[in-house]
Amino acid sequence: MKTNVKNIAISGFLAASLVLAGSCQKDMLNSDNAQYASVLEVSADGTSTVINTNMQLAFVETPELTESELASLVKMKDEERLARDVYSALNQKWGSSVFSRISTAENNHLNAIIRLLQYYGSSDTLIGEAGTFGNTDFQTLYTNLVANGSVSIEEAFKTGALIEELDIKDLSDALAATSNANITLVYENLERGSRNHLRSFYNQLSVLDIVYTPTYITQTEYDQIVTSSMEKGKQYKMKGNGKGNGNGNGNKKGKGNGTCVNN
Repeated sequence: MKTNVKNIAISGFLAASLVLAGSCQKDMLNSDNAQYASVLEVSADGTSTVINTNMQLAFVETPELTESELASLVKMKDEERLARDVYSALNQKWGSSVFSRISTAENNHLNAIIRLLQYYGSSDTLIGEAGTFGNTDFQTLYTNLVANGSVSIEEAFKTGALIEELDIKDLSDALAATSNANITLVYENLERGSRNHLRSFYNQLSVLDIVYTPTYITQTEYDQIVTSSMEKGKQYKMKGNGKGNGNGNGNKKGKGNGTCVNN
């Protein structure tokens, strides 16, 4: 009797193991089990913030950066910092919550670029003191933008719109020049954020009955953006397989296939 009980127990264990193994294998083959999440958080007023943790978990393995891609990231790092620093200065001047909120969002976007540079092991991640730039073009642009935005609150909102359309133009050009999936992910979401912020400044100008004429994008592009709804962005697969320079490295990170372990 003991032998029969033991055999039944062993048989039951083996059957359960086979079922578990089959279920685990099925899960590993079923991509529907993957976790999906947004990389962009958008508030009711359009303030758009990159969710950096999700962004990094959505990164995939790619070739190393080319020289032109690295130069593009460094330029966009300065451009995001330019927006942050100008909005911070204009917030101090006018005390407008719009500048305060978007300045915080731009700081987050700056960090997104820095994290991407860190992901590829780049040392071009340092930033200087607020309002100071090693690049003379950015330094001149910062000085002029703050001066123009300090004339009146109306000019301040125009300055915000100008910065956002500049970002949209440069991000669009940079997207067209790269095939790197991670750069594309980051730039696409930064561009969505810039379009949302442009809509926010447009709303402020509309309240004041001010008609804004774009400089860096066409009037048609501008009209299409400001007359459309705020963008939420799309969902990305959270792979959790970073290169080791930040959070989310290793395939055991996150939900899904990592629960199945083969010894």
